[in-house]
Amino acid sequence: MSNWTHIVGHQWAVEMLANGLVNDRLGHAYLITGPEQVGKTTLARTFAQALNCEASEPERPCGHCRPCKLIAIDRHPDVKLITPELSGRGKLTLKIETIRQLQQDLNLSAYEARYKVAILERFDAATVGAANAFLKTLEEPPGKVVLLLTATDADMLLPTIASRCRTLNLRPLPTDLIEQSLATRWQVPAEKAMLLAHLADGRLGWAIQAAEDETILQTRTEQITHLHDALAGRRVQRFALADKLARQPDTLPNLLKTWLSWWRDLTLLNQRQGQSISLMLTNMDEIERLEPLATAWSEQQITASLNQTNLALWQLERNANTRLVLENLLLVYPFPKLV
Repeated sequence: MSNWTHIVGHQWAVEMLANGLVNDRLGHAYLITGPEQVGKTTLARTFAQALNCEASEPERPCGHCRPCKLIAIDRHPDVKLITPELSGRGKLTLKIETIRQLQQDLNLSAYEARYKVAILERFDAATVGAANAFLKTLEEPPGKVVLLLTATDADMLLPTIASRCRTLNLRPLPTDLIEQSLATRWQVPAEKAMLLAHLADGRLGWAIQAAEDETILQTRTEQITHLHDALAGRRVQRFALADKLARQPDTLPNLLKTWLSWWRDLTLLNQRQGQSISLMLTNMDEIERLEPLATAWSEQQITASLNQTNLALWQLERNANTRLVLENLLLVYPFPKLV
């Protein structure tokens, strides 16, 4: 088991896969579900290494042999990583042509591996045609082939696809585990590790990416600044901000998700006044702003703002008028009290 230790958390899933390998009770298809960047592909890739590692049990995967090294960088000829393509409006799509090409590859003999493996990321992005085409491979898989599908939710797949896979549902990781891992494995400074762990919402992959890419936190700072500007402004300033933000529609989903997390924190503080809940917050660096607002605004004001932010996200996903959605949202947010 020790050679799976670079996987943080998800111990039950690791044990299930490792035991299946040791006891020669492998399935031909696995569906790994869970939130984005929670570790689904990392688990799938490590399992592919274990399947083809040249070391003996219980050392697999060793991480040092040729198959392990090639699989780690997605360069092994017998281990395919299939990812959806970005189509119009930035939507991810897994096309039937990609599935048919994969099926041809899987029907060929392996070059050097013990098992041919296909890792299909975000299979919930597959078109109906692609999913139906892949169903034949799930029903009649070639010998010595293991299929590893990932998706955010099994319910987003065709029932006939999910029912033919062994499902592993990965859950968000505890905040303290992410914080500890960032500090010890990735040498992230303690204060930054704590902030990223709270912002990560259980997604270690996001936290690692944000630790390595400064622009992620910079973007969040800009998003929070826009929110503060809105809350400090009167109607004219808010309409001007709505106009400005509407000119950058691609940035709005992430911006509104950041705002949503801020309002959730405020809701938590408002409903649990007097209790020590600061460690449960997402936006730890905003607590000095949040605490006074939690008492200054009513529960109705805060709840209305939270719900309207959620509604705005839903409306934008359905191609509503961007500026109108933002104007309606900013008019619901509490206005500053006139002095």
